[in-house]
Amino acid sequence: MIEIKARINPISYEKPYYKRRICRFSLLKKKYLKNIFEWLIRLVNIIKDCNFKKTLVMRTIEEWLDEYGESHKNETNKTIHWICVPAIFFSLMGIFYSIKLPLFIKEMQVNLAVIVMALVIIYYASLSKTLWVGMLIFGIACLGLCYIIEKTSLIPLWMFSIAVFFLAWIGQFYGHKVEGKKPSFFKDLQFLMIGPAWLMSFVYKKIGLKV
Repeated sequence: MIEIKARINPISYEKPYYKRRICRFSLLKKKYLKNIFEWLIRLVNIIKDCNFKKTLVMRTIEEWLDEYGESHKNETNKTIHWICVPAIFFSLMGIFYSIKLPLFIKEMQVNLAVIVMALVIIYYASLSKTLWVGMLIFGIACLGLCYIIEKTSLIPLWMFSIAVFFLAWIGQFYGHKVEGKKPSFFKDLQFLMIGPAWLMSFVYKKIGLKV
């Protein structure tokens, strides 16, 4: 008599590998977004503590630009700023561009740079009725460059942006050492936003537009 043995595989209740990866990614994404929102809340609190709105109302764009220009009169420092300030602006956009959000518009994933850029343009529009247009054009150019680098570069965009950021700040501090004056943002952090506007104001004057 022939004995037939059936081989029965034990039932595995473990999730398939790809499903485990999806679960882990979802958990990381939730934790990641939570950290972003926590940092945004902290930023709002810092702005509130610095009495940001009061300062914004009291000063005009001309006053901001004039005060910024007081510590940027040396020609060498000016030249360095024409290189390093746009580089810093771009590098920050590149870092934010690398942070993807769980939002899609026509199959394109939204990144944090788009939201930050919108807030930055609102800030410039509150200072000047015309200057924000130039900053918007420059901002769009930065986003376009980020897109090209992300798609074609052998180096990840975030890594490239961080390298540019640090190199540009080294140049900035060297320029102020030559100038013999401390950077303006040591007095008020808003001067970090005024720097790009200060350069854009020269472009406006060159083409005959009012700031």
